[in-house]
Amino acid sequence: MNNVNINVLNQINKGATMGMEAISQVSKKVKNNNFQEALNIEYTKYKEISKKVNDIYSNYTSNEPEHTSSSSKMMTWFGVQMNTINDSTTSKLAEILIQGTNMGIIEGRKLLNENSNTSLEVKNVLNDFVVMQEDSLEALKKYL
Repeated sequence: MNNVNINVLNQINKGATMGMEAISQVSKKVKNNNFQEALNIEYTKYKEISKKVNDIYSNYTSNEPEHTSSSSKMMTWFGVQMNTINDSTTSKLAEILIQGTNMGIIEGRKLLNENSNTSLEVKNVLNDFVVMQEDSLEALKKYL
C-alpha cells in the first residue's frame, strides 16, 4: 500500500509543479492585470497542493516527491512559445492554460478511480487537487 500512496503523491506533485511551470511561462506574456492576478491565485493554489504532498510524503518514504522533469519544463516553454507566436491575447493564454488544466483533471480523476486502496490522507489530497483544478478551470473560462 505504501507504494500506491507514494505513486499517487508523486503524480499529484508532478501535476502541481507542471501547473506552476505553465503559469510561470504564460505569466511572462500576460498584459491584463486582472488575468495576472487570477494566475497568481492559481499558482498559489498549486503551491499549496505541492506543500500538502510534501508534508505527508515523509510518512511513506524518506525520499523527496518527484517533480516535473526538465524535458517536460522545456516542452511547456516550447508549447507556450509556439502557441503564442501569432496570438498572445488574454483569450489565447487562457485557452492554453485551460487545455493543460483539463489534462490535469483527467489524470486526477483517473488516479481517483484507479487507486481506491490509497490511504485516506492521500485520497483527500488527490481530491483537493482535482477540485482545485476544476475550480481553476471555471476561473480561467472568464478570460476566453
